[in-house]
Amino acid sequence: MSPTIATIVFAMGIVGLFALDRERKVRTSKALWIPVLWLLINGSRPVSAWLAAGGFVEVPSIDSPDQYLDGSPIDRAVFACLLVAGLMVLVSRRRQVGALLRRNGPILLFFSYCALSILWSAYSFVAFKRWTKAVGDLVMVVIVLTDLEPEAALKRLLARAGFLLVPLSVLFIKYYPDLGRVYNSWTWGYMYTGVTTGKNLLGMLCLVVGLGSTWCFLSAYRDREGTGRNGRLIAHAVVVLMVPWLLWVADSMTSLACFLLGSGLMVATSLRALTRKPAVVHFLVAAAVTVCLFAVFFDTAGGLVASLGRDMTLTGRTAIWSLVISLRGSSWVGTGFESFWLGDRLREVWTIMPGIQEAHNGYIEVYLNLGWIGVTLLGVLMVTGYRNVMAALRHDPGAGRIRLAYFVVAVIYSLTEAGFRMMSLTWIFFLLAITAVPEALASENLSPLGVHHTENFAEYEPQVDHVFCSGSHEEAI
Repeated sequence: MSPTIATIVFAMGIVGLFALDRERKVRTSKALWIPVLWLLINGSRPVSAWLAAGGFVEVPSIDSPDQYLDGSPIDRAVFACLLVAGLMVLVSRRRQVGALLRRNGPILLFFSYCALSILWSAYSFVAFKRWTKAVGDLVMVVIVLTDLEPEAALKRLLARAGFLLVPLSVLFIKYYPDLGRVYNSWTWGYMYTGVTTGKNLLGMLCLVVGLGSTWCFLSAYRDREGTGRNGRLIAHAVVVLMVPWLLWVADSMTSLACFLLGSGLMVATSLRALTRKPAVVHFLVAAAVTVCLFAVFFDTAGGLVASLGRDMTLTGRTAIWSLVISLRGSSWVGTGFESFWLGDRLREVWTIMPGIQEAHNGYIEVYLNLGWIGVTLLGVLMVTGYRNVMAALRHDPGAGRIRLAYFVVAVIYSLTEAGFRMMSLTWIFFLLAITAVPEALASENLSPLGVHHTENFAEYEPQVDHVFCSGSHEEAI
């Protein structure tokens, strides 16, 4: 099949996926397009890279560490516009946003410490710019959670990203090698990237949207009386089938293992017998994390890692960990927010391992930038976030199971990848998973549990959380 014909076929297929998944009775705000665009950019390539691929602008290749300090003015402008638009939406929903933020002190504390760490960064202005983008991640999460129907908004966010980026990745890899493949100097062969700029980024994209489509498929399967059920089943089944193929072609074993694990958790928690027994869910989560910890750090024979086609060094990751830890700054406060991979340190790393830009471990990444204090605050996020996830699973199993999947895969994925970096998809959906949403956000309509809520936020009981509530907003956009 020629590339032109393939493009037409894929374009028609993408339109068909959107048509099959359409739910006319569901109302979500137009502001949802802001996080959709944020997700599309962070899940693929920067706008400047797309313009360069189309021949509209010339973007110089990054050959030295100093070029990372500058960044792209095009990308800065795009992210600034999306951030400003998102903040305007939150201002219009200030009552709902205020109630939500009051329930999420650990998240605000973590972001506040990240802002404080800018003061001891050797590149304070760069760190500040990166922190504003990190705030953008949180803004997008809050937009979704304060939408007219948060659960439907999340489904549409994932569908819009998945229906576009996953088929386009297949198209690029098979028919546009100049766009979907790059030369890998480490393996002396091609690396399949799809719509992204690297195989690990393609793996992260497939992991996040693949879990989303699995969740939507399971939701449609259980909703036997819903209109358009068969169409939704077909649309998300197509994405779920494409994702493992892309992960296998890209050789992204971490993402493939996490996708299978997260999907298995969602299937398991779809059984009512499990959701009624929190102890069983706790056991499954603990078992999954323990097995992964053992495989990465304690399996000296390397049997579990070898089953995924990796050696005992985790494809050189252990050497990277030793190197970057030897170059760390203060062990207590780190080098400052997103400041480790800049300047002299990056130059020194590149003299030994050219092209490395991350620690390939989310916890070490946080330690390098924020020190033990940052790691401790991340631990607080995980503990309180897991409590919120389990509360969601009890009150609304449909929404709770996707939050549980995103939480667990972020914890495990970050053992061998930098999953907690700003603007990464695993970090964005980790934030979404751990955020507690007051039940009062469902102002006057019935929630999925059939509980009537009041419009008056003054009547909100702080100890009651309901994570994805359906309802209308008094000041919705």
